[in-house]
Amino acid sequence: MLEYIVMSLSELPVAVLVLGIVWLLSMIGLPIVRWIWSDTAVPAGVSVGVLLQTATVLTLMSIGAGFRPTLVAGVLVALLGWLLEFVGSHTGFPFGRYHYTQRLQPQIGEVPVLIPLAWIMMMPPSWAVATVLVPGGNIVLFSLVAGAAFAAWDLFLDPQMVGWNFWEWEQDGWYFGIPFQNLIGWFIGASIITFVVRLVLGSFALPVAPLVLVYLLTWFLESVGQLAFWNLKGSGVVGLLGMGMFLVLTFMLY
Repeated sequence: MLEYIVMSLSELPVAVLVLGIVWLLSMIGLPIVRWIWSDTAVPAGVSVGVLLQTATVLTLMSIGAGFRPTLVAGVLVALLGWLLEFVGSHTGFPFGRYHYTQRLQPQIGEVPVLIPLAWIMMMPPSWAVATVLVPGGNIVLFSLVAGAAFAAWDLFLDPQMVGWNFWEWEQDGWYFGIPFQNLIGWFIGASIITFVVRLVLGSFALPVAPLVLVYLLTWFLESVGQLAFWNLKGSGVVGLLGMGMFLVLTFMLY
């Protein structure tokens, strides 16, 4: 797998490589930004990182799938992701009772605009993982595996975002104060979004190796960040194992 990643990177346009490097530098620099300017700078730092990763992922996807499928997929994921978060934060279904604070701006319907972008930035990498793990192309199985790969990211994400006061839970739960229903909601939501995208676009080509690399780098950055900088060792270990399981299987089967 590593040789395919290296080979695919060597074939990418320089501008794409530069964009990816800038994204990585923004995430590596986030602990430094927080150390210099305190927690007040975290929302801006996270926003920059999400925007850069989203741009990187969409650019990579367009290289394999083409501009139109990438645009359609991006719009569908953003709209459905926002709708899911809007319904979830106002009704408690399917994630459980929670609400967003005012730290992330701007917001539409009390859902930060950054949240649908976060769905976009990790859905295509999850699709790349599912492409390797479900080689037969069964749309239902593909959607379920992609949903599980995406939900594994939340093992890192939710404790970190709650710790930064980006959203608050109105009910307690066993996973570091977060209800288990939340993880199920992520899995179901990501699976449904993937299924809808596949129904609309059919089968589309993905640059698998570069997008798997994005999944790998996200896993690495989250693991190092939570274990070394954010004092979230519990979720850091669980997330390392959760996303790591999908990476191990992907590297074994690619």
